[in-house]
Amino acid sequence: MADKKNLLLLFDHPTEPVFMDKGKTVTVFDVPDNYLTDRYRPISNEVQSRVGEKVEQRVPVREISIPDLRIPMSLARDEQFSLFIPKHRRIAGRLIDIFMNMRSVDDLQSVAVYARDRVNPVMFNYALSVALLHRPDTQGLDLPSFAQTFPDRFVDSQVFRELREESFVVQPGSRMPIVIPRDYTASDLEPEHRLWYFREDLGINLHHWHWHLVYPFEASDRSIVNKDRRGELFYYMHEQIMARYNMERFSNNLARVQPFNNLRDPIAEGYFPKMDSLVSSRAWPPRFDNTRINDLNREQDQINVEVADMERWRDRIFEAIHQGFVMDERGQRVPLDEATGIDVLGNILESSILSPNRTLYGDLHNFGHVFISYSHDTNNKHLESFGVIGDSSTAMRDPAFYRWHAYIDRIFQEHKSRLPAYTDTQLNYAGISITGVQVAANGNQPNVLNTFWQQSDMDLSRGFDFTPRGNVFARFTHLTHTPFTYTINVNNDGGAQRFGYVRIFIAPKNDERGQPMLMREQRLMMVELDKFVVSLNPGPNTIRRRSTESSVTIPFERTFRNLDANRPGAGTAEELEFNFCGCGWPNHMLIPKGLPEGLRCDLFVMVSNYENDRIDQELVGRCSDAASYCGVRDRRYPDRQSMGYPFDRLPRTGADRLVNFLTPNMSIVDVSIRHNNETTIRKA
Repeated sequence: MADKKNLLLLFDHPTEPVFMDKGKTVTVFDVPDNYLTDRYRPISNEVQSRVGEKVEQRVPVREISIPDLRIPMSLARDEQFSLFIPKHRRIAGRLIDIFMNMRSVDDLQSVAVYARDRVNPVMFNYALSVALLHRPDTQGLDLPSFAQTFPDRFVDSQVFRELREESFVVQPGSRMPIVIPRDYTASDLEPEHRLWYFREDLGINLHHWHWHLVYPFEASDRSIVNKDRRGELFYYMHEQIMARYNMERFSNNLARVQPFNNLRDPIAEGYFPKMDSLVSSRAWPPRFDNTRINDLNREQDQINVEVADMERWRDRIFEAIHQGFVMDERGQRVPLDEATGIDVLGNILESSILSPNRTLYGDLHNFGHVFISYSHDTNNKHLESFGVIGDSSTAMRDPAFYRWHAYIDRIFQEHKSRLPAYTDTQLNYAGISITGVQVAANGNQPNVLNTFWQQSDMDLSRGFDFTPRGNVFARFTHLTHTPFTYTINVNNDGGAQRFGYVRIFIAPKNDERGQPMLMREQRLMMVELDKFVVSLNPGPNTIRRRSTESSVTIPFERTFRNLDANRPGAGTAEELEFNFCGCGWPNHMLIPKGLPEGLRCDLFVMVSNYENDRIDQELVGRCSDAASYCGVRDRRYPDRQSMGYPFDRLPRTGADRLVNFLTPNMSIVDVSIRHNNETTIRKA
C-alpha cells in the first residue's frame, strides 16, 4: 500500500517532469511508461536511469485505468490559473472531484502522478491540496508552503538570477541567503507604497491563499464547500483585513482607504508588481494610474461580462438587503435575519455553489477581481493575462484589492446597520466586572507595544526547477513586534465558579484628522487580537495571556511551513494539531506598525457569558488555534455569537463613543504602538 506522505513529493519542483528526483531524501517515482508524456515515452529508459543514479528511495506507482481528464487538461500548462475566473473554477472543481473519488491512496497516487505532467501546475497544486485537506485518509498530511513551491508569486524576479547562480556555483552546505530588496515595487513618490510591508508581506499573502484552500468555491461534493458559517467567515476575514489595513494607513499618516463604489470611475492607484510567472514564463502585467475597467470579452476564458452586469448584481443585492430577504431559484424567500442573514449574504457576494440564486445575484466579488485584473487588456487584443489581483496568492499586493474590498464590506455593513443594536442584556454578564487591564512586554513600559523590522530566511529549493539540488535561501524583511502579555483583573461577585469568553480588540483613538472617533466609525476599525475561555472563581481573578497564544494567528514556523523544524513526534495528537494548518494570520503581523511617536489606541477587553457563547464539541487535534479567521476543520465555528461581536452592529442609542458603550464586564485602556525603525535578523 502507498505511503500517503509520498503524495507531498508531487508538490516539489512543479514544472519538472514527474520522474525527476524529489525531496530531501532523494526519491523518485517509478512511473509506468504509459504514464509518461509523449516527449519522454520513447526515451523512458534513458531519462529514468539518468535520474536514478543517486536515488535513496523509490516509490512504486501502480498502473490503473485513468479517469477522463479532458476537462482538467483543457487549461494549458503555461496559462495563468485563477480561482476568480468561473471557467477555471469549474475545471479545478472537476480535478478535485477526480482526486476525491479515488478509492484508495494508491489510486490517488497513480492518478496524481499521471495528471501532474498534463494539467496546469498551479491548478494541480490547488486541486491536490484541497483533496488532501478533505479526504479522510489523507487529512493528517501537512501541506508544504505555497511560497516554497511557487516562489515566483512572492519574490522580486531579479532575485532569481542571483539564487540560480548561488545554487549552480556553490555547494549546498556553503550557500548564503540572497536578500530580497525591501521595497522594490515603487518609490516614495507613490504614497501607497508606504504600505509595501503589509501588501507584499509573504505571510499575509500565504494566509489569503490558504484561506481559499480551506474554503473552496466549487466541488460536486457539497460538504467540501458547505462548511459551518462559511459565508459569514468570508465577510469577517475580509472585514478584519480592511480594519488592519486602515490601521496600517494611520501608521503611515494616510487616510482610510476610499471604496471603489463607482465602477465607472478610474482607479487612481497603479501597481507594477515586478514579478515573473515561472509557469507562464511571462511578467505579471502592471496597471497604470487612472485605469478604468471596461466590458470584458475574452473568448479563451469564456468571459463575456459587462460593467452593467456588475451594477445590476449590486443593485439587486442592495434591494434584497433593504427588503430583508433574498429570492432563491425556486422563487422562495430566504430571510436575511440576525442569525443567518450575514452567512447567506456572504455566499451570495462570494458566489460559491452555496449561493441561493447565482442567476439573480451574479458573481459580484469574484468578477470585481476579474475586471480589475484585466483592465489593461479587456478583450485579449494584446494576449496579456490577468494582473496580480486576479490570483488569490498575489491579490493582496495590489492597492486596488483594498479599494474593492472596502466596497464589498460597505455592502455587508448595509445589512449589519439594519439589525437591532445589542441591548444591555445582550452585552452584560451579571456579577462579572473587569477591574483592571494592562498590557506589557517583558521589562518594558506598560501599555506600550513596540514594533520593528526583522529579516528571516526561507528555503525556496522546492520551487527551484531544473537547477542543482540543495537548500536555496531567500532573506526577506518583515514587520514584527516584541511579544507581550495581557494582565486582566476580573471580579466574580457570584458565589460559584463561572466561565467567561474573553474578547480582545484594538482600534485607533483618533481619526485621520486627529479627532476622537465616534463609536459608529471606530467599530469598523476594531481589530480582533484574541478570544479565549477562562474560568472565574468567586472573588477577584487575575488572568494572564501571552500574545503568542492569540486565536487569530499562527506561529512563524506554520506560516512558512518549515515542516521539519519544531515538528512534534510522529503519530502523536500534537502532530495532528501541527497539521491542517497554514490557515491563520501570521503572528509577526498581529500588531500594526504604529508611529515613531506612538499611535494612540484603545485596547478593549470584554468577558462575555460563556454559557451563551459556547459550542459543545471536541477540538483536540483539530487545529483550532487560529479559529477567529479560519474556523476549525470539520467542526462548527467555536463561538455562538456573530463574528466581530460586540462591534458587528451599530451601537445602542446613547453610546456614541466607546466609553459610553461599556458595561461592567468590559474595559478599555489607552495603549500606544511605537515603531522603532531598526532591523534585526531572526535567529533560526
